[in-house]
Amino acid sequence: MAYISFQPKDYFNTNFYTGNNTDNRAITGIGFQPDFTWIKLANATQQHELFDAVRGANKPLNSNTNAAETTETNKLKSFDSDGFTLGTSTSVNKNYYYISQNWKAGGGQGSSNTDGSINTTYTSASTTSGFSICKWTGSGANATIGHGLGVVPKMIMVKNLATTDSWNVYHESIGNNKRVFLDTSGAESTTSDAWNTTSPTTSVFSVGTNTGTNKSGDALIAYCFAEKKGFSKFGSYVGNGNVDGAFIFCGFKPKFLMTKYAFTGGTGGWLMYNASLNTVNKDQFFHHEANTDASWVDNTDRVDFLSNGFKFRDSTNSDSNTNGGTYIYMAFAEAPFVASNGTPATAR
Repeated sequence: MAYISFQPKDYFNTNFYTGNNTDNRAITGIGFQPDFTWIKLANATQQHELFDAVRGANKPLNSNTNAAETTETNKLKSFDSDGFTLGTSTSVNKNYYYISQNWKAGGGQGSSNTDGSINTTYTSASTTSGFSICKWTGSGANATIGHGLGVVPKMIMVKNLATTDSWNVYHESIGNNKRVFLDTSGAESTTSDAWNTTSPTTSVFSVGTNTGTNKSGDALIAYCFAEKKGFSKFGSYVGNGNVDGAFIFCGFKPKFLMTKYAFTGGTGGWLMYNASLNTVNKDQFFHHEANTDASWVDNTDRVDFLSNGFKFRDSTNSDSNTNGGTYIYMAFAEAPFVASNGTPATAR
């Protein structure tokens, strides 16, 4: 398989900005119009804010809670050609530091996908980058949903928009009869009714009768991620409890990494590392946890972003490198190790 022919920053980019409490504040420099934006106040306690173009810019969700969708007019006001516009809410634009992750899907709200047994209300999909956003109305019965990617998704995050059901996460490394919750630190749990014990295909993913993934009459949203060589990677690794920790090959230098101690008996947060928070090697001096509203945490020497993957350096933290612990991860590229023209990327 050839490496990607596009630049990673054309479909995923992070942005570190300082809030100024000014209404209609334009954040630019993303490089594209985002379809999914994830904002976290970096240096103070505040919930994560997740926005997407399918549901509308003024309807945030929070990865650290199981809260239903709300309508907010003072947070993210619009998705723009090179970023987004903010209101004056503390969670997005006061006098603090903020970090945003931004993904491009199909460009806007999209249209109904009819590949599954339930037609989606909207699906916005990029077959180029392997990311789609799907919204549908639950049936309460075993069903399939069209994701529009043309390849098998490796990771899917689902939220019931109307209830306080937790975020259900499918990850290929865990399997189709298990799930983890994005808003908690809990380990995987076995269930047959979340994904109907059926793995995704190149056209659809399956949901069962669980209210968190398919409650009858409720609107639900899914963020679906497929793997693209040189751009994104999804998998698992085993920690060794050593300062010379596990090395995970991605085929690119990461820009964003999220890990979770997920397997039976392993509880730990969803650790989010952003290259934008630091620009020197051992880039990741800070991290957030997707399942908490906590401020950034100094994690000096915990993880090293390399030209072709990442390596853990912390021998004591069970959230990332406990001896024998198995972790799942998702990673997105700053630069591929080898570009489509055969040129090596910049080394560490």
